This record gives sequence, C-alpha cells and structure tokens, in this order.
Amino acid sequence: MELIVRNAKIAGHPTGGLCDIGVEKGRIVAIEPRFAAEGSSYDADGRLVCAGFVETHIHLDKSCIIDRCEPETEREPHLVKRVAAVKRDFTVEDVRARARRTLEKCISYGATRMRTHVEVDPGVGLRGFEGVQALVDEYKWAIDIELCVFPQEGLTDNPGTDEMIVEALKRGAKAVGAAPNYDSDHAGQIRRIFELAREFGVDIDMHLDSGNSAEAMDIHLVCDLTEQYGLGGHVAVGHMTKMSALPLDAFKNQARRLADAGVAVTVLPATDLFMMGRNQEFNVRRGVVDANLLIEHGVNCSISTNNVLNPFTPYGDCSLLRMANLHANVLQVSHTHRLAECFRMLTDRSARLLNLPDYGIKVGNPADLVVIEASSPEQAVAEICQPLAVFKRGRRTVTRHAPEIHRPG
Repeated sequence: MELIVRNAKIAGHPTGGLCDIGVEKGRIVAIEPRFAAEGSSYDADGRLVCAGFVETHIHLDKSCIIDRCEPETEREPHLVKRVAAVKRDFTVEDVRARARRTLEKCISYGATRMRTHVEVDPGVGLRGFEGVQALVDEYKWAIDIELCVFPQEGLTDNPGTDEMIVEALKRGAKAVGAAPNYDSDHAGQIRRIFELAREFGVDIDMHLDSGNSAEAMDIHLVCDLTEQYGLGGHVAVGHMTKMSALPLDAFKNQARRLADAGVAVTVLPATDLFMMGRNQEFNVRRGVVDANLLIEHGVNCSISTNNVLNPFTPYGDCSLLRMANLHANVLQVSHTHRLAECFRMLTDRSARLLNLPDYGIKVGNPADLVVIEASSPEQAVAEICQPLAVFKRGRRTVTRHAPEIHRPG
C-alpha cells in the first residue's frame, strides 16, 4: 500500500469511530477500522481528518502589494484607484512571485483546491492572468487551481476589457466573473458575463452587491438570468454585504430566492469587515452576510480569504480555519451544529460550489487529506486548530509539528 493514514477521526463519517484510510496510485482504496495492510503509514492518533480545504475566492494576482500602494489617508479608502495605480507596473514574473508566496501559505494551511480571481483590463493587460496561470502546472503536486477572469475596473465603459476576457477564456480560464459595482451599467455588465458563460461553457462567479445599504441590489437580475440560462448550481456571488442590511423577513425571502435559482454565496469576512461601514464614524456596521442563516434557507455557501496584504485587506495568513472562526465571531455563531456548518463551508460546501465531482474522503476519490489538531469540525473552527499534515493525491505536501510544552525538571 502506498500510504495508510491510521486512526483517523473522519469528518462526517457515518461510523463516528476511528478508521484507517488506504491509498494506492494517489486514490483512496479503503476506509475501514484497523485496515489489514502493510505500507508507509501516518498515525493520525485520533485527530480529525478531512478532505483538503477548498479556497473558492482569492486574488493571487494582486496579493502582497500593500507596501507599494499609497497609504490610506481618509475614511473612504479609494481601493480600486490605489490598486489600479500600481498594477499597471505589474510584470508576469512579479505577479508570479507574489502569487507564489501567497499560494504557499494557502497550501501550508491545508488548501488542496482553489479558484483564484484574476483581473484583466487595458491597464494590466493579461500579465496578471499569465503570471498566475504559470503556477497551475508548477504547483499541481500540491493544489489544483482554476482561474476566474473578471473586469475589476468596469466592462461596458472600459474599452478593450471585453476582448481580454474572451482571450483569457480561450486560454483556459475555467470561470468568468464580474464586478458591476465599478461599471456605469451594472445590468449591461451582468448580462454580458452570462453571455460569455454560455458561449464558453464556464461557471460564473461574481463580486456582487458590496455596499452599506440594501438599495439597488443586482442579485435580483442575477437570479433571473440564472434561471433564464438554466445555470442553477453554476453561479456564485461573493460579498453580498447589502444583504446584511436587510430586515430579517426580507433576508429570508431573498435567501429562498437564491436557493430556488441555484445561486451560491461566498462570504469574505476579512475584506467585508475592513471595507464596510466606511460611511459611519461610530457604531460601525459589520457588513458581513450571515452564511449560516443563508444555509438554513437552502443556499449553498462557502467562506473564503479574498484579498491578502493589499489595500482591500492589508493583512492575512491564508488560513481558512481562521476565516471560519472570524465569521463565527462576527455573526455570533455558537451552537455546535452551526460551527460544524462553518467547517463545511471550507470543505464539501466549497467543493459543491466549484462543482468538483471527485471531492471527499470516499473510495475512488483522490487522496487529498488534511490532519488537524482537533477531534471535531466544531473544535477546529472554535479553536483555529492547525493542520499537522497535508496530503495531495497521497503524497505528503505539508508537515507542521504540534507545539511541545517543556515543563521544568
């Protein structure tokens, strides 16, 4: 046997007891208590083992640029303008180096699958796309990466951007996104993205409805078009902070509309906390949509990192468990089953959002495994427990040693 992970507490496994996981040719071939086979082994010693974390929304191309951007000087941070001023100087190798630094952090915290959003426009051209795309093959030993190409600085009013999106889709982008907040014609951008998704047969993943009030929400059009194009289960929207400003009954109605249309939501707690409420000087709103409440009304949700060390989020270590814990803190999540759902928003719910058919600890699936210093998903979220070992297709990619207390004498 290539690998046997022994004494694993498998997240969501029906037996509830400890199991051994047998791996051959990079795939899981057995899941049983006390698996009778010989081979290289890793003793999980009763710790939680889950399928690799799934990062559904991150920006590798513009990570690690906070040191070259103009500092924030007022309550309104002018985020897009400050990033646009430096991204025109991006080179392919510069993007690749910064993205590599961020990617390795993601890997070290247990991510084995990823969708990264990449900007294209006349200012940056395709350099960001090319820099990140170069990492797909370079890091396939540790993580599967798909690119979602999108227009951060406008589409209908930014000539040349449409052609670049088309070119990136021709070069292998697996999803197409949008940022209608930064376009003079919100509906025009959204409709064009749906047209491109149908033309190229890719999923849609939009930045949508970031704002401090529930006025003029674009989600209604997105739901309508998702049904019109028959794309339920293939459309996701990130942020959705405007929903956090809805009264409870209106929130529940909107959640049911999302569920019926098959539109998933990615919550990005670090960025949304940093960006929202900038129009307030005291009693500042949180602006993070309640993913648990969305799930309880039938919506699939993920929790993700978004920006790292740039003006949109000037900090971050790429730990998805830390993001789940942050979400739980902000939304005052305390019940065990709701904490477990936060964990699922890093694992199987995220995998469903990306339409990954071979995800999970099941016989026949790739042996993408994370061993966590915890005994349950809810403990992992509550205590931000660390991954001690990560395996990609049965090969160990990460080792982290548990802390050791040195008592006197």
